[in-house]
Amino acid sequence: MKVFSSEYTFDYSWEEVSTANWRKYCPWNDKSPHVLSVDTLSREVDPVTGILRTERLITCNQSAPAWVVSLLGGSNTSHVYETSYVSPSEKRVTMCSTNLTWSNILSVRETVTYQPDLTASSPGHERTQFTQDAKITALCGGWQKIRTKIEEASIERFSENARRGREGFEAVLEMSRRVFGEEKERERTGMQ
Repeated sequence: MKVFSSEYTFDYSWEEVSTANWRKYCPWNDKSPHVLSVDTLSREVDPVTGILRTERLITCNQSAPAWVVSLLGGSNTSHVYETSYVSPSEKRVTMCSTNLTWSNILSVRETVTYQPDLTASSPGHERTQFTQDAKITALCGGWQKIRTKIEEASIERFSENARRGREGFEAVLEMSRRVFGEEKERERTGMQ
């Protein structure tokens, strides 16, 4: 098993980040052209806790290394199942995802959280802490060398995608702030 961990602080409030999170794979994000579609499977609010629970299916065009495809077969289209929990009272978004494609060969379990960064925020300048953890395990039986190579290639790809994902999400956050700011200004001045 290989583990990937990352932390980052977004220079945006939790409210901005948690709202823009739903637009992460939109045209404003030019770093995620590999995401073909995001389909919401279910969405419900727990009447007691107020937590929004959403299940989504994310379809990607994710090419595997040529040696993996030649050895194991498969296609470039992959599917990821994601469950997210938004707790407005705790100001916390938690997203858990797992691969559905090649899940009999490779297990990828990722957890992402967004919550206010209270140590780096000040009134009028709020920031959001992002943490990302992934456990990647090749399930190839007794083929240790192959299993190690698959895990190493997967963790390298995961790391590259995580970096691009953060860059793309920054663009989405920037555009969201601008668009919402323009809308608030129109409302303030009475323009429609």
